Amino acid sequence: MLRAEFEAIEARLGIATAGADREEIKRSIIALFKRTDTAVSELQGLKNDIRGLVDRYKQLGTDDGGPQFTGARPQIHEDHIGASTYVEKGWSLISLGDHAGAIQALTKAMDLSPNDTQAQSLLGWAQMLHQEYDDALATFSRVLMKEPANALARVNVGYICLKKRIFGEAIEHLSRAIRLDNDRKATLYANYYLGLVYFERGMYEDAQTFLQKAVGLGPNLIEAYYDLGRTQWFSGQQDLAKQTWAAGALANRFAPWAKRCQEMLDLAAKGGEVPRSASS
Repeated sequence: MLRAEFEAIEARLGIATAGADREEIKRSIIALFKRTDTAVSELQGLKNDIRGLVDRYKQLGTDDGGPQFTGARPQIHEDHIGASTYVEKGWSLISLGDHAGAIQALTKAMDLSPNDTQAQSLLGWAQMLHQEYDDALATFSRVLMKEPANALARVNVGYICLKKRIFGEAIEHLSRAIRLDNDRKATLYANYYLGLVYFERGMYEDAQTFLQKAVGLGPNLIEAYYDLGRTQWFSGQQDLAKQTWAAGALANRFAPWAKRCQEMLDLAAKGGEVPRSASS
């Protein structure tokens, strides 16, 4: 509607001759500007409200077994090349689960600003969550070349190596992230993923050690309860496994992983076979 009004005024400008015509056009332009300014303010308010919806959506967590997106909201600044706009868009799309759209937006950000580490890190997140593991590994490797102490990027490399079953490299990166200990969330996930690595290798005692640390560092990381229970179950500690799943089920009744903990309790009560794979 505003665009149509603009085009109508533009057409009138081309044929205006008398002073009265010009004065009327001037008033129309001022009125259009004011309405447009109001609309922009309202849309900006709506955009901020949508960001709030994104934050609330993120709190629901994930039930797909992958890493929960933990990227902090980008510190957006005005720039003459527009890269920050694509960074913010990429962050929002990752949060909403549109990983393909995020990759497209963040690739554009990297085209505009190739040295933007923030955009590069987010691109790696999007690629990883979209299961483009080779691309994500290459992206995070470039981040680590610039920032060797970036613990979260190192944890993500460790997770990718876990998914690709390159266990030696996974242990190396995750252990280094724990030694860095400069990012609480990275330390939490490094312990959790190390537990999964050792579980996959059948080294249940080591797996329990790291998964127990993960539960201690992040009581709300319900998937850690689920996998700790599986580790205890397969190491012959069935009663302890049931206690762990019960604690996970009570930690957050509405979380997807809490429901899976309850499913394990129900399965064990019926004498069913506990799956070795988290996705079974």
